[in-house]
Amino acid sequence: MTVSTKPLSNRIAIVFDFDDTLVPDTVDSLLESLGIDALEFRQEKIRPLIDKGWDKILARFYALIEESKRQGNKITQEYIAKFGQELAPFDGVNKMFDHLQQRAHELNPKVEVEFYLITCGMVEIARHNCIAPNFKAMWGCEFSYGDRNGIEFLKKIVTHTEKTRYLFQIAKGFDDYQDDGKTFVYRDLPPEELHIPLAQVIYVGDGESDIPCFSLMNQEQGTAIALYKDSTPEEWGRELKMTQSQRVANLAPVDYSENSELMQSLTLAVEGLCKRIALQELGVGE
Repeated sequence: MTVSTKPLSNRIAIVFDFDDTLVPDTVDSLLESLGIDALEFRQEKIRPLIDKGWDKILARFYALIEESKRQGNKITQEYIAKFGQELAPFDGVNKMFDHLQQRAHELNPKVEVEFYLITCGMVEIARHNCIAPNFKAMWGCEFSYGDRNGIEFLKKIVTHTEKTRYLFQIAKGFDDYQDDGKTFVYRDLPPEELHIPLAQVIYVGDGESDIPCFSLMNQEQGTAIALYKDSTPEEWGRELKMTQSQRVANLAPVDYSENSELMQSLTLAVEGLCKRIALQELGVGE
């Protein structure tokens, strides 16, 4: 490698949130599968906990676990797996993965596009969804199971800020996080040892849980793309009270159809990184 040029990585990571990014909100959808009005449940069961100081993620899952127990441990590991299999992604999502990989290959055959998923929701639903095979790795909240295999407690929680931890894992190529002093996720690595520099990461999310990742992308010259569904771009920004460090490269409606603004944004982001990598390849004589 030429010492005057930047270290070369021929990989691009596209990292997605799950709920309201690739699929409808999984908690609302799961409640509806149980015959429960999701809005009423949020107002009557979840909101009172949050008002008492509960963390939003813990409040949501505690209320869900209590409801499952009330219905005789209705939500089991099998129920979640079946629900994940039946949950339909947004229109166009299934085609999006191949489209982006193909476009990258057309511009630069040496570039590898890797997909990852980081959610504060139920990753077990994502693992059973039809789009799961497209992802190299998935991280999110996971249940511990008790009587009759019903959900009993959370054994793993991914908070809003903790999402950034997994971006560092992606960058450093760690398959899993083990705080053993050797693979500590925030340990510095020389640039030439990175699996994927954060500058070659595209992060896609829709809401409050994604703000720390948006900030990290801005800090590291990565690409942040935000999505909105039931509001205008102005309303979305005001609702989340975005600061300057949290602003995104693009804000697009949740629409994965072929010529949508979102697909144009994703395609342009991939094309830009492919060309940047091609420039670096020239610099090191590849």
